[in-house]
Amino acid sequence: MRFDRMLILSLLLWLPLTGCVTTHTDSSSLGKSLPQSSKESQARDAARIHTELGQRYMASGDLQTALQKLNMALQFDPDYAPAHTVIALLYEKINELPEAELHYRKAVELEPAKGAPNNNLGVFLCHTGKIDESIGYFKKAVADPFYTTPDVALTNEGVCEQMAHHTTAAEASFRDAIAHNPDNAEALFQLANTLYLHDNAFRARAFLQRFEALRKPTPASLKLGHDIENRLGNLEGALTYSKRLQSLFPDSKQAHALDVKTSP
Repeated sequence: MRFDRMLILSLLLWLPLTGCVTTHTDSSSLGKSLPQSSKESQARDAARIHTELGQRYMASGDLQTALQKLNMALQFDPDYAPAHTVIALLYEKINELPEAELHYRKAVELEPAKGAPNNNLGVFLCHTGKIDESIGYFKKAVADPFYTTPDVALTNEGVCEQMAHHTTAAEASFRDAIAHNPDNAEALFQLANTLYLHDNAFRARAFLQRFEALRKPTPASLKLGHDIENRLGNLEGALTYSKRLQSLFPDSKQAHALDVKTSP
């Protein structure tokens, strides 16, 4: 992904549906009131199921039905944080940004110490230009000892810092991400790009090579490889990257941006 827009949501895991919500009632239960704890449990289960259904409809492209299911989830349990996260993602997808922000913030309000909601709000804020505010939420995400992907939040933090031209802080965030997860390919690419921008092409080459060992090439990675080798005076290496970029991604903006002197 390009360094200027790469931000990763802590997406909810797809969970198998354990049942479905029905509208009929068994005759043996008529007239009987359920204990309060049982009612709360059933409401939470219904919210979870409708959230999962909403995710699946979103994945299939049926956003209208997805929205209906997610609204139903929140009707069953207005405090079910995952429903707020998924409906926020849907609202963002359809460019209803005020609604999206409301639900991202509600998810954090309900689970203030959890990594995923804080990362997701940080991503949204960064996307919408509130970069300085976003950094604090990434830091809260990393502070959660039970958050399984702190490297994701650190990578996102670095991207936002880079967008704000805080290059030293961005480099530190990418290095922290790699320290948490040496196989975080995005952090490796972002660090390579940052080092190149800091006129440290030799070290940038090393991190780009680590990225290439983990991921298939992208237009951005091939263009960066070309630029690194060109700066290091390795014209043959730069030409190799150029040929690969023009062969694999001929219509990309990176291919069109290549210096014509490096073209075969």
